[in-house]
Amino acid sequence: MKPRAKSTGFQIKTSLFRKYLMFGLVILLVSFISLGVMMYIFVNNYWEREQKNTLIATAQKVKEKVESSNERLSIFTSITGRNSLIDKPLPYMSGDVGSDILLVDRTGTCIDCSEGENCKHRRYALPSYVLGATASGEFFETGTLEGFYDENYYTAGVPIVSGEGADAEIEGYCYVFAKATFTSALPKTFVKIFLISAGITLLIVIIFVLMMSYQMARPLRQMSNAAKRFAVGDFSVRVHVRSKDEVGELASAFNHMADSLSASEGMRRTFISNVSHELKTPMTSIAGFIDGILDGTIPPERQKHYMNIVSNEVKRLSRLVTSMLSLSRIDNGELKIHPASFDLFSTLISILAGFEQKIIERNLRITGLEKFRAIKVYADPDLIYQVIYNLIENAVKFTNEGGYINFDIEETRFDITVMITNSGEGIPPEDIRFIFDRFYKTDKSRSMDKKGMGLGLFIAKTIMRLHEGDIYVDSRVGEYTRFAFRLPTNVPHTRSGKKDNGGKYIETTIEPETEE
Repeated sequence: MKPRAKSTGFQIKTSLFRKYLMFGLVILLVSFISLGVMMYIFVNNYWEREQKNTLIATAQKVKEKVESSNERLSIFTSITGRNSLIDKPLPYMSGDVGSDILLVDRTGTCIDCSEGENCKHRRYALPSYVLGATASGEFFETGTLEGFYDENYYTAGVPIVSGEGADAEIEGYCYVFAKATFTSALPKTFVKIFLISAGITLLIVIIFVLMMSYQMARPLRQMSNAAKRFAVGDFSVRVHVRSKDEVGELASAFNHMADSLSASEGMRRTFISNVSHELKTPMTSIAGFIDGILDGTIPPERQKHYMNIVSNEVKRLSRLVTSMLSLSRIDNGELKIHPASFDLFSTLISILAGFEQKIIERNLRITGLEKFRAIKVYADPDLIYQVIYNLIENAVKFTNEGGYINFDIEETRFDITVMITNSGEGIPPEDIRFIFDRFYKTDKSRSMDKKGMGLGLFIAKTIMRLHEGDIYVDSRVGEYTRFAFRLPTNVPHTRSGKKDNGGKYIETTIEPETEE
């Protein structure tokens, strides 16, 4: 059995949807817990302040009753069943506020209590710190009073004074107690309202988080599925964009990338078909003519003619190989410039001279050269030669019979722009934006451009950008096509980036007809 191949698909251990959902739920739970704790503290403090005010008010009321009586508190030691200290019995008054009322002497010993004769207060005296704090005016504390109680109580106390002015004397103290159990004191209605509101809100927010998480993760899932389809060569899948946020922008960029990949794949397949055709045709011709010469089929007087054809086909193959090597160097980042000082005008004239025969055969007019002079530039001579050669070849190839090719130049302090304009059919608007793409050819039938491979203008654009220049095109269907390349006066040894062009042509809005 053959070993099972490892899967090249994408594997997701934890989905983004689950992460979003868990993150949202954690935030919600933390928020509700924090809200509950803050509300508990707030309500508890509010409840404690209200209890303090109520208990102090009750203690003051009892104090006034005791101080207004004609009897002195100090003569009583234990008053079981006697309530002559105040007009209203202590048990009845404590029932008004739901608390216990305690009267103690200066030592903290119970004198009277609202709980009756058998209350726990009669067994222990209050701590001395409580008495000392109460003697200063008012006392309030939440706790057990150092073990005086078994559980937390709200305790409020005031001193009971006899006499006035210099004769004023503390006879004892009045304390009011109430249990400090917050949950029992808090109204049940408030608890129910909070819990019900929190539960409903939590449910609504969970549904909202689920929907938002799903909506946010859906474009990413679609992109993941599309990427898997791309891996097997299917570039037809697109992501449906609805949002205008960063995810929507990413989805739009993904669709744009898919369009570019689809176009590149189509051009690649066309390129392979073209290469196969371009290789097969000259090689078949070369083999046929050489075999004819070797076996004597072609007579000696015709051999020179056919050898010239073989020579042209070999040169054609050489150009194809050169273009492929240049493309490989570009893809590998190996295409470097080696600048030197040379005369740009001389280069242009020498290239134009090589097309003299074709120019004469097609009766083309060459204009504008009288404007030129010796132009010294600092650039890579071989690469610039390749750019100019490609542009002149395209101009000669696509100029109509009896048409013209015009050369023009613009110089500034920083750069030089050379323009090559030819009459002819021009470039259709739908082809303009793709002209400088690799493998692209406007003439799909090869009827006019039998030598082009759709690489020349792509390589020319790459060369110009390596020189920190650029190449542009302008065209009007049925009238003319104008190519222009801009070359900085001084070209750095390494490219630092593309500069903006201030000229009248717009890059790749309109672009050339063919590529070599």
